[in-house]
Amino acid sequence: MQKLRLKSTLTHRLSPQKLQLIKLLQVPSVAMKARIEQELAVNPALEEGDNVLEEQEINEEYAGEEELLADDLNVDGYQAYHKHHEPYQNRLAAKSLMLTHAHSLDEQLLRQLSFLKLDQRQHKIGIHLIGSIESDGYIRRDLEAIVNDLAFTQYIETNVQEVSAVLSKIQRFDPPGIGARSLQECLLIQLEKSQESGAARELAIRVLTQCFEAFSKKHYEKILEKLGLTSSALLKQALALITRLDPKPGSRINESSHSEVLHPDFVVTKQNGQLHVSLTDYTTPVLRTRKGYVAMMEHYRKHSKKDERVKEVTSFVRKKLEAAQWFIDAVQQRKHTLLNTMKTIVNLQHAFFMEEEEHRLKPMVLKCVAARIGMDVSTVARIVNNKAVQTDFGIYPLKFFFTEAITTTLGEEVSNRAVKKAVADIIAREDKREPYTDEKIAVLLQERGYPIARRTVAKYREQLNLPVARLRKGI
Repeated sequence: MQKLRLKSTLTHRLSPQKLQLIKLLQVPSVAMKARIEQELAVNPALEEGDNVLEEQEINEEYAGEEELLADDLNVDGYQAYHKHHEPYQNRLAAKSLMLTHAHSLDEQLLRQLSFLKLDQRQHKIGIHLIGSIESDGYIRRDLEAIVNDLAFTQYIETNVQEVSAVLSKIQRFDPPGIGARSLQECLLIQLEKSQESGAARELAIRVLTQCFEAFSKKHYEKILEKLGLTSSALLKQALALITRLDPKPGSRINESSHSEVLHPDFVVTKQNGQLHVSLTDYTTPVLRTRKGYVAMMEHYRKHSKKDERVKEVTSFVRKKLEAAQWFIDAVQQRKHTLLNTMKTIVNLQHAFFMEEEEHRLKPMVLKCVAARIGMDVSTVARIVNNKAVQTDFGIYPLKFFFTEAITTTLGEEVSNRAVKKAVADIIAREDKREPYTDEKIAVLLQERGYPIARRTVAKYREQLNLPVARLRKGI
């Protein structure tokens, strides 16, 4: 038999003001102007405070606003206001165009495809092939499968030969190596398109076509033997030419089109031996509630509360004024919170900011900062994400300063960045004819006072984008 039971639970709900602040904390400073303009466009009770209106202009604006609200306002919206304030919308649209100006890999390839003299059928095949190119620039889907795709989705009956012919044209597009089906094909396409000439280029093509497996495993003795070379000098030139090629030709374009330039949100300077922290000024406007709306609110309060139309307009004005004030308060609180967070990071990493030496970084996690500024860890994570600081030594993302702790054999705690730097230093100094294995690197680190396991060495090496010993081997 089922019974009804009452249960009391305590839940935590964020206020509209808190939600507004959390959202703004995630916005980088360089994008705040666009965010403010967006709010100006949707809230008629908000305005820029530096454009002070004369008393007469305020009265005229108030009269116009009252007329608009009285005649055209309804519960669903305020279309008349947007029509009345098109400059805000135009500025916001212009900003959006600026932010989305970068072209993706697909857009660049489709533009090049339009220049080819292809019939309609071949053009559709080309579009489908470009759509099959992955973000790194490769086509990994089998051409027979693409033929089937074209039959079922585009109703184009074709064959592997025709598709391959169109693909060959795409493979001549920029960036060089695009549309390749394997690393070997990618490198060969780039060599064929390169302006290099001479014996080194010809040997490089032979290495890739005849000895690719030996090349990928760095078995140089086998290459010398198979190609009948008596000297390694020319092979070194050919290998140097190959290593300058791009193994992922699509990645560079996709990264540049989707990532933003690193703009500093903070500036840290040294003055008379002291560190000073400031927020970067990207000329964000000063905000205030629109005086016409404040006067309008007072005006409608004097009308009869029994009038439903007056209630509707009063409710609309009140909500917009409240939303405007919440946004203004959130913008100010955002500045205070960001500055407080950055000052805490500088205090915790004082030695680094004074000397800019990576080994001076102290272990620091989000919890350390959160505890000091009295905020939740998740809030600090939102602040740190997509933010950067300008120092006398360069621009650093805030994530750079958060590292794990490693305890040395002397019992001292150091940042794992110091250990990574030691790994990179050991590999940089090794004899490339006999590169160190991860086990050997772990032994050398222990001699330096870092008790690191082999698997940790492998993890740090991969994070540094350094290959295994076999692939670091040279002639």
